[in-house]
Amino acid sequence: MPRLSPPAVLFAVIGLAGLALPLVQFKANRIVPGEGVGLAALPHGPWVMLGLGAVLVLACPDRWPAAARLASAVAGLIAATLMLGMAALHLPPLGNSLARVAPASGFWLLVLAFGLMLADAVNRLRPSLALRWVMLAGAVALAAGILASGVLDGVSVMREYATRRDLFGREAQAHLALAFGSLGLALLAGIPLGIAIFQVRRWRGPVLGVLNILQTIPSLALFGMMIPILGWVAATVPGAAQAGVSGIGTFPALVALFLYSLLPVVSNTLAGLSGVPAPTREAAVGLGMTRAQVMAQVLLPLALPVLLAAVRIVLVQNIGLAVIAGLIGGGGFGTFVFQGLGQTAMDLVLLGALPTIALALVAGIALDLLVQGTRRGAA
Repeated sequence: MPRLSPPAVLFAVIGLAGLALPLVQFKANRIVPGEGVGLAALPHGPWVMLGLGAVLVLACPDRWPAAARLASAVAGLIAATLMLGMAALHLPPLGNSLARVAPASGFWLLVLAFGLMLADAVNRLRPSLALRWVMLAGAVALAAGILASGVLDGVSVMREYATRRDLFGREAQAHLALAFGSLGLALLAGIPLGIAIFQVRRWRGPVLGVLNILQTIPSLALFGMMIPILGWVAATVPGAAQAGVSGIGTFPALVALFLYSLLPVVSNTLAGLSGVPAPTREAAVGLGMTRAQVMAQVLLPLALPVLLAAVRIVLVQNIGLAVIAGLIGGGGFGTFVFQGLGQTAMDLVLLGALPTIALALVAGIALDLLVQGTRRGAA
């Protein structure tokens, strides 16, 4: 009897549970609770259900090729997505513009099962760095192609997008500006601060202590603290309001994200510089380099992988935290999340949550690949 792979058994259990649960919810309108509809109730659903179940079970033996798991995972994700789109076209009565079809627990479990299978297959295949970049680009292109094809246009979250297309574009720009703007400011301030505490050891405790305290403040509390502080600054400091300082809006959100970003940047800068072997520093000094030349030409290049790891931490963190900016008028995808919560419209919540998750996932994987590339270059 072939030995079973524990990860594959987990994928199979999750996926089979997804097949047993409703794939979609059919709702009379965007607010009322829906009625679950399983995959078997859809056209060609029983055959798709049988095929996906067979794939999940066949992947359990440990000897099943990783390439076959990879292809099956991709096929499973595409099949689940296409069946979601088919349900959105098939279930609403003809001419009914109020009815909604939303993904249900079965769909999310199938996505989780095949997503885990995909990650496990990639890990087993151990592809080269260049091939990993190609796979990431292919995944993004495939997702974009499915969205552009219109096959999901009838799904509830896409209908929310269709009615807010222009607003979605503006909020996407605002979200990216908050995430990347706060990252840029943190790098400009954090790298010099990290270099300073690397060179002056007695500053390390106080600086890192203050940054640790900032990091422990809950995100919602920190965003809230920015309102009275910056509101007072805008009202009392001449020219502050004209410069864009305000208690609500983009500015306090940017300041809060900047403060959260400082600890990873400063601590990773210190760790990267401290990790350079002492003989390397001594050899650079022996060659006649000045302290500034040693820092710029030796220490910082060798610390680059650790600095990029800090960029990854901060960017992924800030993509998620930028959602909170919607509470204080800072814009971003959080605008849809909190509007949806206020209207009890989960489809609107998904319109803000799904692109945030996708953006954080792609950014995290891309920066992981950059870190791997710089480490190989340094080696």
